Parts: sequence; structure tokens; C-alpha cells
Amino acid sequence: MPNLIVKLYSVFFKYQQKHLLQTLSLSSLTDQKPTNSFGVSSRPHESIAASNPSFTDGVATKDIHVDPISSLSLRIFLPDTAITSPLPSTHDYGGYLPTPGTFHRKLPVMLQFHGGGFVSGSNESVGNDAFCRRIAKLCDVIVVAVGYRLAPETKYPGAFEDGFKVLNWLAKQANLAACGRLDSQSHIFDSFGASMVEPWLAAHGDPSRCVLLGVSSGANIADYLARRAVEAGKLLDPVKVVAQVLMFPFFIGSTPTHSEVKLANSYFYDKAMCKLAWKLFLPEEQFSLDHPAANPLTAGGQPPLKHMPPTLTIVAEHDFMRDRAISYSEELRKVNVDAPVLDYKDTVHEFATLDVLLHTPQARVCAEDVTIWVKNIACFSASLETTEWCNPGHAAAMPMFPGKDADAYLSLPVPMELFTVSTYLNDISKPDPGVLFSP
Repeated sequence: MPNLIVKLYSVFFKYQQKHLLQTLSLSSLTDQKPTNSFGVSSRPHESIAASNPSFTDGVATKDIHVDPISSLSLRIFLPDTAITSPLPSTHDYGGYLPTPGTFHRKLPVMLQFHGGGFVSGSNESVGNDAFCRRIAKLCDVIVVAVGYRLAPETKYPGAFEDGFKVLNWLAKQANLAACGRLDSQSHIFDSFGASMVEPWLAAHGDPSRCVLLGVSSGANIADYLARRAVEAGKLLDPVKVVAQVLMFPFFIGSTPTHSEVKLANSYFYDKAMCKLAWKLFLPEEQFSLDHPAANPLTAGGQPPLKHMPPTLTIVAEHDFMRDRAISYSEELRKVNVDAPVLDYKDTVHEFATLDVLLHTPQARVCAEDVTIWVKNIACFSASLETTEWCNPGHAAAMPMFPGKDADAYLSLPVPMELFTVSTYLNDISKPDPGVLFSP
């Protein structure tokens, strides 16, 4: 069971979130036109962490707006491992700026989507900022945290379209950077004279190794983008989605699963709150718990699951949404998609990303496990990266191909009693329910 501090914080969180949901629901009823194209990407009650383009604790951050007609924003997290030469003494004053004409180390790009039930949360919040910093440092990736538009001001498919807009923007950035490298004397500017090329991504980003990571409702966006990337194919070149990480997906359905019945009043997010969030997000005429955005197993007309990228799913023992996420992973494995599930004992929804829980042992272990899997995918996808990618202590025991050697993964020097590895098994025809589900 979660400890007393987690239980108390859950009570406070649920009270605050229910008040927000009820307030937004009331405002959407009284306002005849609650939606708008510009939208909002953060709520007034959110605690915001300021960006810092100078390296602090190994990571530099910056905020950019990619769409002048909406509130869509990005926060980029650049780890200092991308820097191959000492920084000039003037670096701290104006922030990091890549030096033209020098060698720059290329890192995978991870698009991150925060949680909050589509109605709250922010890519700039204290908790999300700390989580993205941790992931950028551990995974050795450039994290691009997406501040998508929130409901009910922007209904479905607004947040999903924002995600795909960022994916296209990433492809555009890569192509603009390539044009600049072909002609070092030319520069590409917008109508206001500003450079259209984002320098951190141009110098250090490798879009051919793009990883999607979504937390809670953000996992639904990530999964949608993975499907859209499959449909788009070469239209997104040079961007290639090589993997996705779904952390506590915000999946639901009209037919209750075992966990949805047993844990209906679970910690942090219960089923009633989840339904209300979906009512605020989906247009009234489209509301259904089996809507493709809510239930991936009923996503008719989507690309076949066999074309989906490798998918790591994170679930918590005391999360009512866990069983549907596990079922989705099972469907992926049935068509030979690498889709392991990590099931953590004595944990709650968003245990690895909420600011108050970020320093718990479970949150640290979860971040390390995500790191192992992401680095393995990045190693396999890289065509010419020769720098050491693997984390000392963990990587020595990590098999080159996920699923080839479950015993090797289980031998990692981490406190395995904190969680249950549900499947890193290659033989998907012989699942082990005793491992998959915690008693």
C-alpha cells in the first residue's frame, strides 16, 4: 500500500482536481462558446519553473512558441553531454549558443506530453520541468516538452492536432538546418528578420531517432502521434518515430476492466474524475468512453497495430486505468511489436512525474528503467553514433534487443522489490499471468 504521505497528498490532489473539473464543467455549461482557437496551455494555479538557457545541474532550457495563432508552446531541455568542447567564459551571461562550423554531438529527440486529464498541467510546471530534466540527463536525449492547448477551451482534437503540428515542425526544423549546412553562407529568416532555425535542435538534434513519451493523458496524445507517423510515412522525413513510452495511459472504455471495478475510487485520479475529464475534452456529440482517443482497442480505421513502433508501457499497482493499458500492450505483442510493460508495486497514478513524488525510490527506479529501454532503442536505431550510450552498472546487463533475455534484465542492480517487470519475454505466446498481474 502507498505510505501515509502519499495517501494524504492524494486527498488534497483529488479535492483540488475535482474543484477544477467542476468549475470548468460549470463554465462550459454557462458559456455558449467555450472553445476558442488560441486556447490556453496552463492554468493560473500551476506552479511554473522558469527556463534557463545556461546549463544548470547539467541541463539548459528554453521556451519557444511555434504557432503565432495559438497558445501552443515548447520547452526544450538540452543536456550538457551534447557539448563536445569547453564552453566560452561568456556562456553563462547569454545562455548556450552552438558555435557555427564546429562538430556537434547529435542526440535523439524526445517529444514529451504532460498529464492532467487534458484540462490541467503544463509543460512548464515545476513537476514536469524536474521530470524532463531527469529524463534528458539520464536518457541522454533532447527533450521537447509540448505545451498543448487544454480543454474545455479547446476541445478534441485540438491537443492531438497540436502534437502532430509539433512533429511536422520538428521535420521542418531538420530540413531547414540541412539547407543551412549545404550553404554555410546562407541564412533563413522570417518576415521579422529572425532566424527560422532553432539552433539547439539544428546543432544537436537527430530527428531520425525521435521518441514519444506521454504521461497520463499525454500518453494518449503520444499513441495518437505514433499512429499518425505510421500513416504519414516519408512525408515526415527526416523525422522517424523509433519508439514510444506510455506512462500511466489515460485509457478508458465502456466495458469495465477488473481494475476499473476494483480500483474505481483509486488514489489521485478515480473513475468519476476521469469520466468528467473526458466529457470536458470530447465534443458533446462525440462523447463516448469507446471514442478512439479514449480506448485504443476500438480505434477503427487506424493503421494496423503491427506497424506501431516499439512501445514501453508503465503502469501503477493502485491505478484503476492499469488493466486497459496492459491489454493494449498485449494486443501489440500479438502482432510482434516489442511492447514490454513495467508494473510497479505500491504505486499510484503518475507516481514518477508528480512533483511531490519525484524523489521517491519508485520514481527514481522508474526513470532508470525508462533510460535503459530508451537507450537500447537509440543504440539500435543509430547509424553512426559511436559514443558510449549505456549507463554504467545497468547497461552491462541489458540485452541488445529488448525481449531476448529476461533474466539479464532481471539481474540489473536496482531494487527490484519496488516493482514487477511484467514482460521482457520474447515468446509472447506464453504469457505469465503470475508475473503480469500483482496479487
